[in-house]
Amino acid sequence: MQASGPRGPAGDRHWRGSARLAVSCALLFCVMALLVDWDAGSLTVLRCLLWVAVSAAVGAVLLPPRVSAGPGWLAVRTPWRRHVVHTDALTAVRQYAGVSSHLVLRDVHGHRLELDPRTLTANPLLWHELDTGVHRSLERGTLRHGANVLERLGRRIDDETMRAVLRVSGLH
Repeated sequence: MQASGPRGPAGDRHWRGSARLAVSCALLFCVMALLVDWDAGSLTVLRCLLWVAVSAAVGAVLLPPRVSAGPGWLAVRTPWRRHVVHTDALTAVRQYAGVSSHLVLRDVHGHRLELDPRTLTANPLLWHELDTGVHRSLERGTLRHGANVLERLGRRIDDETMRAVLRVSGLH
């Protein structure tokens, strides 16, 4: 039997599709803007460059953050920067509701990270890595605020997973 080496980091399995959609929307915006400007007879090289730059900005804004996790860490990469927290050394977890619900995680090193809880719901491996790190934080006594937030999120993820299994099996 072949020994398996250390596994690679878990990632958002839906990120590529979302990124493809963001790039497609930016390209469509660019083509439409160039066609409208060309039809109006006002397209110049400078305006063409302007539309390309605006389209690149639209693509950057629409590009979803890339979430990955490994043993003891969770990372969110945006087009501008990368945020990493040590999940085995968390100090606080907060969930903010509203138009865009998001989790805010803080660790003992002062690092802060925000992510959409739906990303964890849609990616069980990411949730597993975070949950494992949270248990270590609780064992070490560093997580003082927000354990109940992750407990509720875990129950919701488990419920949704159970419903999905029942739906696929035809029992629901």
